[in-house]
Amino acid sequence: MPPPPPPPLLLLAVLAAAAAPGCQSAQDPAATCVDLPLRMCSDAAYNRTAFPTLLNQRSREAVEASSEYILLSVLHHLLEGQCNPDLRLLGCAVLAPRCEGGQPRRPCRHVCEDLRKACQPAFDAIDMAWPYFLDCALYFARDEEGCYDPLEKLRGGLEAEDSLPSGLPPTFIHFDHHSYAQMVRVLRRTATRCAHIATTYSIGRSFEGKELLVIEFSGRPGQHELMEPEVKLIGNIHGNEVAGREMLIYLAQYLCSEYLLGNPRIQRLINTTRIHLLPSMNPDGYEVAAAEGAGYNGWTSGRQNAQNLDLNRNFPDLTSEYYRLAEVRGARSDHMAIPQHYWWGKVAPETKAVMKWMRTIPFVLSASLHGGDLVVSYPFDFSKHPQEEKMFSPTPDEKMFKLLARAYADVHPMMMDRSEHRCGGNFLKTGSIINGADWYSFTGGMSDFNYLHTNCFEITVELGCAKFPPREALYTLWQHNKEPLLNFVETVHRGIKGVVMDKFGKPVKNARVIVKGIRHDITTALNGDYWRLLPSGSHIIIAQAPGYSRVIKKVTIPAHMRRAGRVDFILQPLGAGPTKSLHGLRRGGPAPRDPLEDKDSDQHGELPGFQRQPPANGGKPWWWSYLSSLSQHKPRWLLKY
Repeated sequence: MPPPPPPPLLLLAVLAAAAAPGCQSAQDPAATCVDLPLRMCSDAAYNRTAFPTLLNQRSREAVEASSEYILLSVLHHLLEGQCNPDLRLLGCAVLAPRCEGGQPRRPCRHVCEDLRKACQPAFDAIDMAWPYFLDCALYFARDEEGCYDPLEKLRGGLEAEDSLPSGLPPTFIHFDHHSYAQMVRVLRRTATRCAHIATTYSIGRSFEGKELLVIEFSGRPGQHELMEPEVKLIGNIHGNEVAGREMLIYLAQYLCSEYLLGNPRIQRLINTTRIHLLPSMNPDGYEVAAAEGAGYNGWTSGRQNAQNLDLNRNFPDLTSEYYRLAEVRGARSDHMAIPQHYWWGKVAPETKAVMKWMRTIPFVLSASLHGGDLVVSYPFDFSKHPQEEKMFSPTPDEKMFKLLARAYADVHPMMMDRSEHRCGGNFLKTGSIINGADWYSFTGGMSDFNYLHTNCFEITVELGCAKFPPREALYTLWQHNKEPLLNFVETVHRGIKGVVMDKFGKPVKNARVIVKGIRHDITTALNGDYWRLLPSGSHIIIAQAPGYSRVIKKVTIPAHMRRAGRVDFILQPLGAGPTKSLHGLRRGGPAPRDPLEDKDSDQHGELPGFQRQPPANGGKPWWWSYLSSLSQHKPRWLLKY
């Protein structure tokens, strides 16, 4: 990486002073404190700044004309929403330093270092060097030097505690709408109350920088246990469809409280299942909808994310390719790769975060909670004849998907109401369930992607005709959906499970588990374990992996069986000689780059054997001409080569 251009002599003097202990000596003796004038920094945790800055900029005009300031103003677009607004606030701390008591203060070095560790992969993904003015050693101070946290305001609203009304027990559920900050506090407080069975974690950030926060329940939270199935429930993919968001917030509190109270059903469920709840996949859209208020929200206000993208149309369209492959004898139509042209379009950070989440955890079952009608739909959502807006388009697992949909609908009191005049009454003849494409066809949906890219079976639940129901309706909604949610999660234990291993007992990962007559295979996880959702009846099960002979077993699943039957496989190695890949051979060079495998927010490091190369023929990255056109000073310090 080439060093930044040599600074002017005056700046060298300032930087030399900045290297000395204490933040006062790092400033020009003539520095004065003034009101913070920069619009881009208006949400900083302070309102007074000092000139000259650490970069020796002596006025607002000088700062706003600088390439550093311009970079901060567009960085969240370049990084597709990642690390926003954290990076912007960190940059503001350098371009407009905090001033207190007539003296400027420097931001904390550890905050800069933590953020660089998390965000460096996002810069690497677009071949951009880490900005020189965010050099943690040069422009930031150690804790003992009296530094401050420039992200304190960003965290502050999330760390404050909401006190429960006087006299109410900690098991009390407040049936109200939750703002983003309130939602985060409730989830974290719930995880703290049940720390032995719950934890929270983030799968990424929204375009506007809000954490996509998940609360997990398990006997050993934070880790996958052998043969314990993984379930995810996702709410609020459309920002103005808020009932699912609230149902999952209430469900988290209910699971925690009932476990502590000794409810045997809840204890058994959590001890045998790893449950992940993402109440809000689209927190930015929710803020738009909430600004209009419950009961007053329009049909589309806040539906999209902050990029104006419908997240449930933003996933890769694998269904079209599936229909093509279905006509090809012997072609594999499961665990399909994401086509390269998908990444040429606009991919929301929320969509990418959920796709990476699916890659990280071997989910078996999922539900996406929506609003606007009262019905449960299941894949495929895209018609097998694209011109047909409504056409029954089943998956190979049609029978199992209908069982999953009925697991929700059959215990929902309003879905079972026989009145044709109620919300969802037009689905009465189908038992309040429907094949998605038979309802209306669309591409880019999350449920189709789950089924065709991973092992996961996902249904879509429409919770009611009011997308943003009033507060007084929330308790009734919870009463209607509590049992369906629990019953649905429990269905993850239908079918079979087991471990595929070699003759020495070593697990075989990515082995294929095939059900004869169902053209959809599932694969084993890292520990060789697998789960195969299946209806009752007799099935021929085949396990195979490259380099091993296949093993065939016949299993019979009794009707109404509530616990998955265990079926293990021991594979014998084939004799010496070349082995055939289950995925087929790739011609024409290495596999194309998969952005989901990039070192991003997961902090796993570069892939083994991977080394980033400079652009061909000495060319510049794609963003260079754009940034160069915004300022008279070309930011060569952003070039890595």
